[in-house]
Amino acid sequence: MPLGVLPEPGSSSHKYSSVCTSVHSQQPASLVLLSLWPHLTLMLSICPQEKPPGQLLFLQYVVQTLEDDFQHNLKSHQLQKSIAKEVLSCDLCFSNVKEVVKWLVAAVTGVGFSQPWEQLQEARAEHSSSSPRLASTQTAFFAQKAMLLLQRMLSMAVEVDRSPTCSSRKIADDIFPFILNIPLRSQREALLNTMESQLLRCRLLELLFQHSCDVPTTSSMSLDKILYFLSHSSVLPQFQDETATWQRWDEMLQYLSLLLLSYQSVKLEHLRTSISDRMDLIAQKAKPRLQDSDDISQLDIQLKMNDFISRMQETLEQPFPPQIQEKLFMLQELFCVVTAA
Repeated sequence: MPLGVLPEPGSSSHKYSSVCTSVHSQQPASLVLLSLWPHLTLMLSICPQEKPPGQLLFLQYVVQTLEDDFQHNLKSHQLQKSIAKEVLSCDLCFSNVKEVVKWLVAAVTGVGFSQPWEQLQEARAEHSSSSPRLASTQTAFFAQKAMLLLQRMLSMAVEVDRSPTCSSRKIADDIFPFILNIPLRSQREALLNTMESQLLRCRLLELLFQHSCDVPTTSSMSLDKILYFLSHSSVLPQFQDETATWQRWDEMLQYLSLLLLSYQSVKLEHLRTSISDRMDLIAQKAKPRLQDSDDISQLDIQLKMNDFISRMQETLEQPFPPQIQEKLFMLQELFCVVTAA
């Protein structure tokens, strides 16, 4: 059923549409979402027979209601009265946030969202034989749209409590075991690239590199810590997909650049400050607070890059593929840009 077309009477999509209309016409928006949350959980978690269009329409309704109410309460600095506070607060109802994480992973992998669970092994087998199955255009559209909607929910979960830093840490800790088990690189990249919250993405990548370090560091996130990852991270953990060693280095370089960009956004956009206070800081054109460990020199960068290249050459024992060369150049350029900002 195309989006914008009314669901047929008797269909599951029509059932959820009727539930939304009935509940919404009788109750305030906050009670609507509280009433509909069990239906959302049922549909996305344990209804494999539910077709993606029905899931998507219902999910769109829930996220749009959350979004409208969030923006309304944000303007009056009253997020504590928002629906998101009632259903997506990491402080009050983290179990709901954990459900959203599971739905997101399902949308990314296709398992439990748009294909049966048993097809996961099939996908892995086909990938390892270098003949990955191409999803239909329609299924890919539904999955992409669902990912964006669920990422928006996680972004609201990061922002709705007073400490975005604490919330992002809790959510990233919950996502981290899942990302280690996501079977394909394209799926891992989809999860990270669609992540709306730069703070959450920064924390998740920090965990990933911390996990791959020979000697983990307890220092707080900074430019110096990213240089530390450059020096001490081995290639990323062996994921479940079979890939050549150079491709694992390539993925690591891509995530280092992504971490650098995310951390720069965290700094410059005051993302560690509560969203209400952040609006005031932006209005005042306040400069970001920098840490001493953000003060790194071009010489520091060059030495760490040279060390990283030497380690990679020892491992690969062959000339770098063009993809590696491009990512090395991009990473060095990004370091130069962020240190000059």
